[in-house]
Amino acid sequence: MSASLNAAVATSAVATSAAAVDPACAEPLPVLGRDVTVPLVTGGEVTYAALDYAASAPALQRVWDDVAAYAPYYGSVHRGAGYLSQLSTDLFEQSRVTVAEFLNCRPADQVIFTRSTTDSLNLLAAVLPAGCQVFVFETEHHASLLPWTDAQVTYLNAPRTPDEAVATLERALADRDPYGPALVCVTGASNVTGELWPVRELAAAAHAHGARIVLDAAQLAPHHPVSVQDLDVDWVAFSGHKLYAPFGSGVLAGRADWLQEAEPYLAGGGASRKVARREDGGVDVEWHTTAARHEAGSPNVIGVYSIASACKALTEAGFENLVARERHLIAKVRDGLADVPAVRVLSLFGDDAPRVGVISFVVDGWNSSHFAAALSAEYGIGVRDGLFCAHPLVRTLLGSEPQAQGECGAPEAAPGERSLNAIRVSFGAGTPDEHVERFVRAVKELVSDGAQWQYRTEEGRCVPAV
Repeated sequence: MSASLNAAVATSAVATSAAAVDPACAEPLPVLGRDVTVPLVTGGEVTYAALDYAASAPALQRVWDDVAAYAPYYGSVHRGAGYLSQLSTDLFEQSRVTVAEFLNCRPADQVIFTRSTTDSLNLLAAVLPAGCQVFVFETEHHASLLPWTDAQVTYLNAPRTPDEAVATLERALADRDPYGPALVCVTGASNVTGELWPVRELAAAAHAHGARIVLDAAQLAPHHPVSVQDLDVDWVAFSGHKLYAPFGSGVLAGRADWLQEAEPYLAGGGASRKVARREDGGVDVEWHTTAARHEAGSPNVIGVYSIASACKALTEAGFENLVARERHLIAKVRDGLADVPAVRVLSLFGDDAPRVGVISFVVDGWNSSHFAAALSAEYGIGVRDGLFCAHPLVRTLLGSEPQAQGECGAPEAAPGERSLNAIRVSFGAGTPDEHVERFVRAVKELVSDGAQWQYRTEEGRCVPAV
């Protein structure tokens, strides 16, 4: 990056020491919205407790400051000879280097910028070689469960231990056509239970049977370091909006060969190197072989830069510290919920399984939408209820029919009626202790005393009655 560019986007951010600290004393990373107050139906206001990180994490203040410093210098990437265009292009390409370092990519890997994890996995699905077989567990988020419509897909049942996950995959791969291409898709951390999956072992199983593997790191990358080389995965996908970076950008990083051999994901400017008319009136196109091949159109340079800024901020804060503090918060939540007999925490691998700050549960006698609405309206706590765009997994965990349909939001069910959905609390690097303590206290009060307000069903969701 040029000296002028460094000066243009320099901020006053100071790197946090990576030295180990006591998680009980560590401060959360500064995030936007930490001082926002919201009204309560019972009267007054309270500081909002954002406990829906698994959907979208709040932007780090560091990221926002970096973007604000760059914004006056914004220009069209790869499209102009002017200073701002050149500066923005430099920033965009340096962001690619930053992400590759954050993921510890191999030297020949490509980093492609997309709109989201969903977009990244749909891109990979679009470049699969002909006849490719795909293996995916039913436990996946829809972003990694559904894109493989043009491939021969084998859906694997939910395992109940990490070892069972590896054994299930090995059996399925042993039965496949050994000569054709194959891809395994697996999450790094469940967006429903928060449990960590045995990615390195699954990658070894895939490669032993001649298959490749893509890691959905949407829920893993914000909480734990992700190394393409250490995990030995072929591709990794994640989203900026879960990594404390706003503006809707994502990443697909990994091996270049399938990406280079396929037609561009989108046809248009930026993906093409040369376009010429033929004598017969048609058009000949020479496509890029770099990451630009699948980045047609004007890229979201601010979104890309925000991802790179978040990668730097998390690295400088030190994942050892972030993981230790998050474990401290997880213990607070799990210990608090364990004190409430009416609460059942959902899990595949059991209580002792390592996990990130994502916990889903149901409460006996409560409709989950009603419970979430009361947490919001009466305590100023934002959680998520529903099936979390992981319908087969949630249905399995709730013991309902796996074919039962539902929506990502709450189904039509009145307060007090059982609903086939759950409640999810999620948190991360910006969560103060007070937020999880208020959440635990609120759960206990709602279970013991009931809601203080009346609620009604409106368009399938419980809302306070006016």
